[in-house]
Amino acid sequence: MSSFQRIAIQRSRQYKSSGVKSYVHAMRKYGFNATKPGPYFQAKVFGSQGKFGHVGGRVRTHYALKKRDAAASTTSTAQGVSKAATSEADDGQVGDVPAEDVQNDSLYLCEVGVGTPEQKLYLDFDTGSSDLWVWSTELPQSTQSQASAQNQQVIFDASKSSTFKELSGSTWKISYGDGSSASGDVGTDVVDLGGLKVENQAVELAKELSDQFAQGNGSGLLGLAFSSINTVSPTPQKTVVDNIIAQQSGDQQLFTAYLGSWRDADEADKGASFYTFGYIDQDTVTAAGATTPNYADVDNSQGFWQIQSTSATINGQTVTRSNNTSIMDTGTTLCLVEDSLVDAVYKAIPGSKYDDQNQGYVFPSSTSADDLPEVTLAIGDQSVAFQKEDLGFADAGNGMVYGSIQSRGTMDMDIYGDAVLKAIYAIFDMNNGSPRFGWVQRKEASQNTSAPPS
Repeated sequence: MSSFQRIAIQRSRQYKSSGVKSYVHAMRKYGFNATKPGPYFQAKVFGSQGKFGHVGGRVRTHYALKKRDAAASTTSTAQGVSKAATSEADDGQVGDVPAEDVQNDSLYLCEVGVGTPEQKLYLDFDTGSSDLWVWSTELPQSTQSQASAQNQQVIFDASKSSTFKELSGSTWKISYGDGSSASGDVGTDVVDLGGLKVENQAVELAKELSDQFAQGNGSGLLGLAFSSINTVSPTPQKTVVDNIIAQQSGDQQLFTAYLGSWRDADEADKGASFYTFGYIDQDTVTAAGATTPNYADVDNSQGFWQIQSTSATINGQTVTRSNNTSIMDTGTTLCLVEDSLVDAVYKAIPGSKYDDQNQGYVFPSSTSADDLPEVTLAIGDQSVAFQKEDLGFADAGNGMVYGSIQSRGTMDMDIYGDAVLKAIYAIFDMNNGSPRFGWVQRKEASQNTSAPPS
């Protein structure tokens, strides 16, 4: 245990919270179509089956995320759904989604050692995907020079690692319906996660990055979901999660996430954020007033950390959500749930309204904690209390703030992103191949609901 250490989480220097851009990021990642008015829509979507019920599929290259012009997006039907929320274009006033419209959701970055000797990379940890890809020296020199000039990326050089082994004939590609993609070739190397060393880990070297992928300031992404959704071809590679299961003893087959906030500077933890690999930080559990975590079974048949979430409450009123499931996703900032629950949340916030152009609900930035509802969401058999301070996600202009709970659109599963995870100390336990999700509710002295920075 003494060889393990927390991996401190750094806030991305370039990250600026934007409600609608984060929503578009989620639409790209999960391939859902909007059911409420707004400028963005998917041309097509699909679903797949998991043991807990249907889940939404991930967007592929033959599904198109589109944007209508401002004039087209403001016309609503009697049902309250604009033309922009329909699945097909009918007036030609559409186009591909520009890179600047998509939020890079890499809010948190973590230092990871890769290779021998170790090269320190700053990666976005994402429990909603399964590729470990990095900026590499195989990228065009112009791309590398631009990154170096802006001090954005640390670029991995495989030729300087004595333990790097090329996987001949293997390639990878992540692509989305708006035309954005990242691709390259593949090798294996040693990856050091806070003292937990994972051998023969597939490391995907970027050779090409579209503008949407080149906007971040980290070194790449480390997917912490399961291998079934890894994109390496012709043979998908084991993720870090599955390699930990294979290589480590039972008590090391887990990782934890503690996501802090700028709002918590006056709290006991000072807003610190960290991951641990191979152990649970008991001091954090104790500080939360708990002795043991709550646990919920995980369905990983679709590659995700998917749990049952069959109820919610708003100011003590229970909302039954039969057979509902959710994905625990550190790589998404928002909380996405079904429309009826979203509507009920904002009906409980004075002055809230749906904003077509932001494609989401907004409420007055001056709203006090006393005027915000108590919202809980089930995780397995227990319920987590949503932090009031995290109900407001980003400045929406005109004295309004974009809410962090928004519509999951046509998906039939929820996405519990950072807005939920910041309320808990989260434990992703592989449990010898029978995964479970553990958590304890964080204890906050107060709720800082001041308007988020623009």
